[in-house]
Amino acid sequence: MSPESATGIAVSRSVTVEASMERAFEVFTDGFDRWWPRSHHVASVDMAEAVLEPKLGGRWYERGVDGSECEWGQVLVWDPPRHVAVSWHLDGNFQFDPSPERCSRVDVTFHADGPTRTRVELVHSEIERHGATAEALRDGVGSDGGWQSLLDSFAELVQSA
Repeated sequence: MSPESATGIAVSRSVTVEASMERAFEVFTDGFDRWWPRSHHVASVDMAEAVLEPKLGGRWYERGVDGSECEWGQVLVWDPPRHVAVSWHLDGNFQFDPSPERCSRVDVTFHADGPTRTRVELVHSEIERHGATAEALRDGVGSDGGWQSLLDSFAELVQSA
């Protein structure tokens, strides 16, 4: 189960990698498609590419093998190499919901632990904004196949390069 704070439901996960803060940020963002698993897609077709546009207001989405696109959210904070945040427009059924009133937020911060070691912290907050599907979303992103497995995939890539 994930913590509930004064501001609502949140899931927090972290990983420490043997890489500089700059390198960790670069692999997390510019290398996003290289570590995001193809099994984690929401479109009806297989995913060809996961995209995180590297700028404030940038899109966060998947491109299907047929060229179609499925939105996930947009970049809310772009502060290399310290912080990136995105809106999460996928409900507890992992279906896209365009409403800004029913989206949550994913913040990823990078903290140097020496010149070649970085702690990466991810907080998925405001989950309660998803209404009736909030608990399902919390359980999904907080599960073994959720954010921690994704951070582990990222860590594997950043440390292998």
